Amino acid sequence: MSVPVVLLAAGPSPSPSDAQSPDVPVPSLQDAQQSANNAASWVEENWSTWLATGLRVVLIVVVALVLRMVVRRAITQLIDRMNRRSAPQPSGSGLGGLLVNAERRRQRSAAIGSVLRSVAGFLIMGTAALMVLSAFEINLAPLLASAGVAGVAVGFGARNLVTDFLSGVFMILEDQYGVGDTIDAGVATGEVIEVGLRVTKLRGADGEIWYVRNGEVKRIGNLSQGWSTANVDVTLKASEDLDEVNAVLTEVAETMGKEEPWAELLWSPIEVLGLDSVEIDSMVVRVSAKTMPGKSATVERELRWRIKRALDAADIRIVGGATAPAGNAPAAEPVTVAAPQEPEDPTPTEARPAATVPQQQAGNGK
Repeated sequence: MSVPVVLLAAGPSPSPSDAQSPDVPVPSLQDAQQSANNAASWVEENWSTWLATGLRVVLIVVVALVLRMVVRRAITQLIDRMNRRSAPQPSGSGLGGLLVNAERRRQRSAAIGSVLRSVAGFLIMGTAALMVLSAFEINLAPLLASAGVAGVAVGFGARNLVTDFLSGVFMILEDQYGVGDTIDAGVATGEVIEVGLRVTKLRGADGEIWYVRNGEVKRIGNLSQGWSTANVDVTLKASEDLDEVNAVLTEVAETMGKEEPWAELLWSPIEVLGLDSVEIDSMVVRVSAKTMPGKSATVERELRWRIKRALDAADIRIVGGATAPAGNAPAAEPVTVAAPQEPEDPTPTEARPAATVPQQQAGNGK
């Protein structure tokens, strides 16, 4: 038997299609072509929307970055202009101005610039982010509602921090005090060594450093703005000649006002204001002058020194409080003080021994 006859007897060989399950459809070439056509048509229909959205997002980001850069540069120029305007005037030309040093101007301008740049950057970039989300057709209502609730929660939890920050911002904008000023903040008093948006550092009289939160400050007493007042009270005997006292004090004031460095520290002539109070045995004469901010204590010490020497040279006595008796005052009458009595003997009289009577001397004839 030949080979073809054997193969014919065995029957036809199975095809690949017969081996597969009849329930699973086999994708044909036409189906694949149809799917590709559908995808191409979908891309063709939406590519313009994608391109428009992408271009819109890029435009929003570019505009936001450019606007942020322009605003920051404008703020920097504004701060520089403020520094030039607040430059200190020459000595002797301004009595009512604010004495501002370089460090104070630098810190104040840096703080103001930082706040303005941060606020401007937050507003610009935050608005750009919302516009980008809106370009992707994302519903912003739930996001804004969640942000509002989160903001309220943070505000309640960090209200002290927010209070400190806002107080620091307004303090810097209003220039209430700065580096180098001596202030009385109620909770602490000292020289300002650093000004921040949340905390102000003060150095006390003994060298300690106070950290004062800006939100805790209810009132500020700035001892270094404008001018200071030097007041010296001279307490004299009520019997002194007022004309002579006035002449001596006026001479001291005129002499001190013409000498350096006191002529630079004094922003007004030293004046003898007159009697501030009169007591039974004393009187108080007040001498006053306007000085450079923060220099009142120095002027007062020098003025007291000169007044004391001038009054001693004029033989005018200075007293304090209750007048001490002068050297030529009449002596006070002596006060007789009784001798202390012996303590009473608690022993009964009957039990006491009889007192011994001394015998008379032989000179009596007995």
